[in-house]
Amino acid sequence: MFMHVNGIDLFYEVSGSGKPLIMIHGNGEDHTIFKEAVEILNDHFRVYTLDSRDHGQSSKVSDLHYSDMADDILVFMNDLNLTDVTFYGFSDGGILGLLLAQKTDRISRLIVSGANMTPDGVKGSLKFMIKLLYFFKKDTKLKMMLKEPNITEDQLAAIKIPTTVLAGEKDVILKKETEKIAASIPGSKLRILPGEGHGSYIVHNTRIAEIILEETSES
Repeated sequence: MFMHVNGIDLFYEVSGSGKPLIMIHGNGEDHTIFKEAVEILNDHFRVYTLDSRDHGQSSKVSDLHYSDMADDILVFMNDLNLTDVTFYGFSDGGILGLLLAQKTDRISRLIVSGANMTPDGVKGSLKFMIKLLYFFKKDTKLKMMLKEPNITEDQLAAIKIPTTVLAGEKDVILKKETEKIAASIPGSKLRILPGEGHGSYIVHNTRIAEIILEETSES
């Protein structure tokens, strides 16, 4: 299905029943990475999986910013009158969750995986690869990753809802960055998953469904 928001068409799928759960993918991906997880989560939530602008089946744009992507989801929640939302975001989706949790009271539970506060929060090898790829491809998604996000500790301190901050032991996000995010959000829970990489427990994997159910059952 499509919803027209902020001048673009946002693609989404919805399934299951129960309280709303929004799941947002990472950079260069689309909602289908959650297919296996959604099959489990459908029994517990009304699951909304979206393609962020310039991703998947959503509209392409000439310039891409996390703030615009977050605003799209905010309008999406407002138009569907979604409340008491559990928000799960992976990588770029996690960044969007951190931004949205400061802006709206529609989200009551936040879980983020592999998010960063600034472009310097990723390992040097990844940053070099992004620069190299952007040099050749000039992709708007890569350009955004080189300049954004720019989230401050004060912004994270404004998040007042139960939050779980996840990362893999072998994540491309610096461990100190993940720890800083968790330390900046009052009362948040930090989970570093042994043996896991950035998306190994998420992309086409049911493990993230198990984690979401674990974390929400504790709320």
